[in-house]
Amino acid sequence: MEKVNFENSRNLNLVGNLYLADNESIVIMAHGFTGDKSEWGRFDKTAEALNKAGYNVLAFDFSGSGESDNDSLTVDKEVDDLNCAIKFVLDRGFKKIALLGLSLGGLISLKVYSPEKNIKTMVLWAPVTSKKDNYSKKKFTPAELKELKEKGYITKIMEAGVRKKIIIDKQIVKDMESINQKELLSKIKLPVLIIHGDKDESVPLEDSKNAIKYLPPESKLEIIKGATHDFTEQLDTIIDLTTNWFKLYL
Repeated sequence: MEKVNFENSRNLNLVGNLYLADNESIVIMAHGFTGDKSEWGRFDKTAEALNKAGYNVLAFDFSGSGESDNDSLTVDKEVDDLNCAIKFVLDRGFKKIALLGLSLGGLISLKVYSPEKNIKTMVLWAPVTSKKDNYSKKKFTPAELKELKEKGYITKIMEAGVRKKIIIDKQIVKDMESINQKELLSKIKLPVLIIHGDKDESVPLEDSKNAIKYLPPESKLEIIKGATHDFTEQLDTIIDLTTNWFKLYL
């Protein structure tokens, strides 16, 4: 594994782990909201498994997350970061790209799609694909909402991981409350695998059941019985599903 650095369009440094294999295909991993490129070991294990299966893999920290430069979190900034990660791997000579997005990283993966980027397929774990009504009241504590109102952002203190403080911009509330699922998904012209637990407490399974209706016919929804949003007990299963999907489409 090689530690790599590249910049986004705002000249902020992004930090990634690059796992190299002997081919021109690469999987780019997009972590979840307030997560990082490790995702508490889940992305590390997945990247190692995919690399062992013969794939190049890039897992990186969005700006304001993990080891990357400080910034406040918004959807547009993460879209820019992922676009810059795509440019980074294309500049290094990789020809075919797959995206693996977790939760908010799934939304970001969908938003960056365009045919000219050589993206061949996506695997989305419990992806955000639909608007979240009353998102701020459901997601944040009264103290956090007070800070949001007074300062325009929320300071989240992290109990684990390399970053101790994350700044959540008020814009992300608007971002999450204004997603148009049909508009978002109807533009996707490649096979997508969605993996979602039936005990997900953060992103409703119903969102993914609806999402699959708008995706290309080769796309598939895998429902994991007993799995929560974290897939803590089912990680080996979803790694196998993910690897097998990439064997088909990457």
